[in-house]
Amino acid sequence: MTFLGIDIGTTHSKAGLFAEDGTALAVATRPTPYHKSHGGLIEIDPEGLWQAVLQALEEVLEGGVGESVRVIGIASMAETGLLLDMESGKPRTALVPWFDDRARDLVDVSLGQVTPMERFKRTGLHPAFKYSLPKILWLREQEQDITKGALWLSASDYIAYRLTGNCSTDYTLAARTYGFRIDTRTWDGEVLESLGLDLSLFPKAYPSGHAIGSVLKDVCLGLGLGRDVPVAISGHDHSCAALAVGATTPGIVYDSMGTAESLMGTLKEGPLGEAEYSSGLTFGCHVLPGHMFWMGGQSNAGGSVEWLRGILSPSPLNYDELEGLLAHTEPGPSGIIYLPYLSGSASPWPDAHAQGAFIGLQKRHGQADLLKAVLEGTAFEMEAVRRSAEAVTGTLINQMTAVGGGTRNPYWMQIKADISCCEYVIPPISESTLLGAALVAGLGCGVLDKGQIDGIVAKQKQAGVRVIPDAERHGEYRYWYEEAYLRLQEPLREYYNYLSKERSDV
Repeated sequence: MTFLGIDIGTTHSKAGLFAEDGTALAVATRPTPYHKSHGGLIEIDPEGLWQAVLQALEEVLEGGVGESVRVIGIASMAETGLLLDMESGKPRTALVPWFDDRARDLVDVSLGQVTPMERFKRTGLHPAFKYSLPKILWLREQEQDITKGALWLSASDYIAYRLTGNCSTDYTLAARTYGFRIDTRTWDGEVLESLGLDLSLFPKAYPSGHAIGSVLKDVCLGLGLGRDVPVAISGHDHSCAALAVGATTPGIVYDSMGTAESLMGTLKEGPLGEAEYSSGLTFGCHVLPGHMFWMGGQSNAGGSVEWLRGILSPSPLNYDELEGLLAHTEPGPSGIIYLPYLSGSASPWPDAHAQGAFIGLQKRHGQADLLKAVLEGTAFEMEAVRRSAEAVTGTLINQMTAVGGGTRNPYWMQIKADISCCEYVIPPISESTLLGAALVAGLGCGVLDKGQIDGIVAKQKQAGVRVIPDAERHGEYRYWYEEAYLRLQEPLREYYNYLSKERSDV
């Protein structure tokens, strides 16, 4: 008996085949197929994405192993979606990625006639261009009737539709549209009606892992799968990965370190109020039944490293060269403050006008110092998220479970541990989202029970590499965080917002 996971990611789309004990038997990766629209916007080609997923599935199912597959689970980046024509079954639009900012001017419009506070209580979200609803409003501005007879599907939903012929979504992805109520698990008819949108624009939402149908006969034959293999939308990629690595209990937080970085913690379901709203964090439905998640992050964590890597020399430094530079730095604070706002800031200080900065440069500073400052600045930003989450949940966070490319840099991981005073655990599995997608589907479809999943998760945690904080360095970093990083936030944000206003008035 085996399980299939699919992960539709920002950079790559993957398929993974897993044994009953969670061991990865095969993993295949394909680039997520972007293209430029006629207007120069970056979009994802729906047919290209489907073909990429099919190719990845064919690769992991080579050798006639398809007959052993009991369930398929699909996870994906959130907020990314398209409009599907319900009569023809064909996409009306390309997939609009989460990071696309075309709807920046429609963020306030997407509130409808409800206050930001009331919408937060319903959705767990603060107004932002990345959510699906502003994107839909933008598409309608370009073509007035584009939503009539159409259905909005997330990336996971679309691949599930191509596999089964059925249209639906799960609670975790619906909750990132800005049109779904996490308090009632229903689409927000009041807000949608005020915006001139029909409830039929959105598919029925189910708990994560719910079987939405079986693989179509022709797809089964092409992949060598057995008959009646159930397909489930497992949901939000971070939530699936958090489940797979055991970061779903109070005090243990999931840290996804990629181009962007996100912290995600788990809490029991309950109403949201002023404290949660003021925290700057976002909240949503978790794949774990009866639970919610809080989340905060930054758009340019690994992105800051990539940016600096590309400008430190005529040709970008490779990662071994970066570690070589860091090996020549002294442990502890660099004395330079880096603000990682290359494309604005996110939770807990959402501000589209914020910009990046180096502060405290001296003639003695060189490449290694700038690099270390970038690692410190991104870690300081996540410390702000951690502290905000501790304050609003009343729970001490003392352990982070980290996945992603950034975990391969030991200097960065030690800096993060020293700044937060948290133990960092790096699980042995590199494809936690794929495993999580398979586990959520297995549980939701009745193929796996909770005890089996707990055993798989425990194995991942026990085999993880641990990074222990240094108490003395933590004290030094705490001073720089509180007396420099925090103190610089307000004056610099005021300055950048002043510049933005001046430019808009010209």
